Amino acid sequence: METSFQFANPAWLWLLLLLPILAILRGRSGRAVALRLPSVSDARGVGGRPKSRVGGLLLSLLFLGLALTIVALARPQLGKGRTEVETSGIDIMLAVDVSGSMQAMDFKIDGQAMNRLEVVKNVVEQFVSERPGDRIGMVGFAGRPYLVSPLTLDHDWLKNRLKEVQIGRVEDGTAIGTAIASSVNHLRDSDAKSRIMVLLTDGVNNAGAANPVTAAEAAKTLGIKIYTIGAGTQGEAPMPVRDMFGRTRMRMVPVEIDEESLRQIATLTGGQYFRATDTDSLVKIYEEINELEKTKRTMKKYEDYEELFLFALLPGLGLILVERFLSETRFRHLP
Repeated sequence: METSFQFANPAWLWLLLLLPILAILRGRSGRAVALRLPSVSDARGVGGRPKSRVGGLLLSLLFLGLALTIVALARPQLGKGRTEVETSGIDIMLAVDVSGSMQAMDFKIDGQAMNRLEVVKNVVEQFVSERPGDRIGMVGFAGRPYLVSPLTLDHDWLKNRLKEVQIGRVEDGTAIGTAIASSVNHLRDSDAKSRIMVLLTDGVNNAGAANPVTAAEAAKTLGIKIYTIGAGTQGEAPMPVRDMFGRTRMRMVPVEIDEESLRQIATLTGGQYFRATDTDSLVKIYEEINELEKTKRTMKKYEDYEELFLFALLPGLGLILVERFLSETRFRHLP
């Protein structure tokens, strides 16, 4: 529940600026003398005390009452309402390659060389943060796929699971076809209006029983769109390897990505193929996918205002009546 305060007729509040002026003029003129005095000298003596404490009190009551009355005319209101956001969400499965080749140190973050997987995890986390209204799940794959997270709106939990993704959790290899089939299986029972898969790999399908294109055809049949990303530099990439003494050294190793199959998978399902050769291009790719698959949001706002003018009007009128009563009775003859 949201609360807010406002004046329905705020223009009346400008009258408050006149009160200090009226107070100064009233103070200078003093109170009217109610007694007829027998001599001019006596009048001078009495006229020298127009601003007595009692007179100041009555003047304060009058102007405070007027101020409250003006506030009441401005109609103060307390708004109580709520805002509801309706979304036509998108269900998204992220399939990320965690094979040994993702250790290649050809990407950078803030000028520091990082392996491909750590950079991908950073970029994916940002992608997840920018889609609060969508259910997102994740599959990691090497020689076989495994579920990192089912489709969920609990993105904090998903991010924590993402941090735990590591190379070497399953046998090495690149089972692209099986990864597609696994992701499709997690999306097939979804009732979302749009279902997409984002597949990132740095290699060639060399493991698993499913053919990547055949798996993509199954995705197409179910109306699932696949965006594919080929990650890594062209030609060769620096890879950490251990020598016979157990020391880690960097060695340039050949890089091979089956771009033709990735492009075919994307085209077949109505998605797109992207090539990421560094961190900047990878960030831009996920940003572009984010823009291509915008979630529609409809905002509904409900408000109910409670009138508060009586809380100002009644005290205001009361103070004015008290001032008039005192002026015409007990303090009538006081200067």
